[in-house]
Amino acid sequence: MTPAQWMILAILAATLCLFLYGRWRHDIVAATALLATVLVGLVPTSQAFTGFAHPAVITVACVLILSSALLHTGVVDMLAERLLPTEAGPTLTIAALVTLSALLSSFMNNVGALALLMPIALQIAQRQSLAPGKILMPLAFGTMLGGMTTLIGTPSNLIVSDFRSRMGDGAFDMFAFTPVGITVAAGGVLFVAVIGWRIVPARERAGADSFDTGAYLTEARVASNSKAIGMTLLEAEAELQEADAQIISLVRNEIRLTAPHTTGPLRENDLVLIEADPEALAKALDSLGLVFGETPPDADKDAAETKNHQNKLITDGKTKEQAEQDKKIERSIQLDEVELIELVVLPGSSLLGRSASDLNLRERFGINLLAISRQGSRIQSRVRHTALRLGDVLLMQGPSDLIAEFAANAGCAPLATRSLRAPDRNKMILACTAMAIAIGVTALNILPAAISFLLGVVLLMLFRVLPLRKMYEAVDWPVIVLLAALLPVAQATETTGAAKLIADLLMDDVAQGNAIIALTVVLLTTMFMSDVINNAATAAIMCPIAISSAAQLNVSADPFLMAVAIGASAAFLTPIGHQNNTLILGPGGFRFGDYWRMGLPLGIVVTLIAIPMLLLVWPL
Repeated sequence: MTPAQWMILAILAATLCLFLYGRWRHDIVAATALLATVLVGLVPTSQAFTGFAHPAVITVACVLILSSALLHTGVVDMLAERLLPTEAGPTLTIAALVTLSALLSSFMNNVGALALLMPIALQIAQRQSLAPGKILMPLAFGTMLGGMTTLIGTPSNLIVSDFRSRMGDGAFDMFAFTPVGITVAAGGVLFVAVIGWRIVPARERAGADSFDTGAYLTEARVASNSKAIGMTLLEAEAELQEADAQIISLVRNEIRLTAPHTTGPLRENDLVLIEADPEALAKALDSLGLVFGETPPDADKDAAETKNHQNKLITDGKTKEQAEQDKKIERSIQLDEVELIELVVLPGSSLLGRSASDLNLRERFGINLLAISRQGSRIQSRVRHTALRLGDVLLMQGPSDLIAEFAANAGCAPLATRSLRAPDRNKMILACTAMAIAIGVTALNILPAAISFLLGVVLLMLFRVLPLRKMYEAVDWPVIVLLAALLPVAQATETTGAAKLIADLLMDDVAQGNAIIALTVVLLTTMFMSDVINNAATAAIMCPIAISSAAQLNVSADPFLMAVAIGASAAFLTPIGHQNNTLILGPGGFRFGDYWRMGLPLGIVVTLIAIPMLLLVWPL
């Protein structure tokens, strides 16, 4: 091997390890990989940032904006209301839900499709007396199956299309993926609806009133009239045993005692960190007379004074924004309007990496963060100091409209209920028209995909279908950076000959020159890679290998590239391969090893359908 091949393979290996490690975000890892290739001379400095102007990157951003318009104008709500059955058995209901999720994700961002349908799925689970995970996992897999069917279904398809264009054969058109993709998706949906949901582990008893989000870690204050005053921690824990809760630590005078002395008495205003299931949380607090959070003991007495003082503040030269914040605080102390609502943190949320104390929730939004559920790991820090992660489930307290406003602004999705979007028929028509024009112009090859979808975005702007701020918020910027950074790295894999080196190894030692076996190897390799790293990153790494494999066998590269597209969308084995798998981890009460139980047979179904269809539609 040449020194350049050694270096690019070392960078790729380090990048894959960092993706697997998961400590740093994928976009940061990708940017670091790009920097490394530039510093060692594998990518010229003049080409380091060409990925940001790449047509695939522009298309992804535009598709995200157009799909956001469909979501916020009520188009998707209307489809869900009209297409999902209200009185049917679980098999038919799951089939309809998964089919709808696949249809939506064919033309819009699949994270958005999942976020919209997740509350509906939880309602269906309750109505059908099923564990939530038996609905949520089919839903998440359905969005991935739908992404296989069109050029814009997932960013990895756009990456595959671009690599074909670089070969000189022209990019894949809008529906080039459809014959194979829709057949695979249909087979996958059928399997999920008839068999798959039945083998998903049930993490709660059928008929339970809520879903298993794992154990909450919450802070409870010892009130002035609490029966816990004077109790030792041993005595307090004995009281909590019936509620299946435990005390993790004690906070006194802002000092956390991680291993508090078990014989010391509890005092008024002590904060006790309790770990309990959602269903047991209220019972645990009631058993000791504890209250949520750090509200001072005289809060009730001050509530009326706060309202009067607030009116004075509003007239004392406060800005409109300050007055609005004060009104939110006033709303938050009107206890008859307070509700508890669970939210899940979505990809791209402004909450990622931030804590409740950073956000000033009470002052800015008039709401409180009471507890956090993070499936699979115990939260060691205090609730208000805990940095939030993707998929965390937050128990929020406050008026429902203020929580809904916070969720919309912060990038969260409600689990138990969802805020209703008032449909605007004119804007619905405009959003559908803009998307239809973009798809039609692309399908007819009148304009390239990037220009066609940019045209759709411009139409949204001209007719003011979405505020400009919403358009910028709709773009998943970490994915954009990931794509833009990895494209030059993938190109370096090809120009250094490293891709051909890997292809030679796969073709000679594994496939042994058989084209059909080689096609299967490429598909399976891509599928397993997509289970551990982002699907767009998988496509960028595998496309040069697929092209080199086809060249070595002297066959068409098209079926190999399509195999990469199918495999990149088949991340069914782990919760980390795809964002949608991560999102259902907490609400479904899943463990890391739960995904393969349905994911593995579904992957086998996908492979058995995909290989014959690839050979039929795209002959070698």
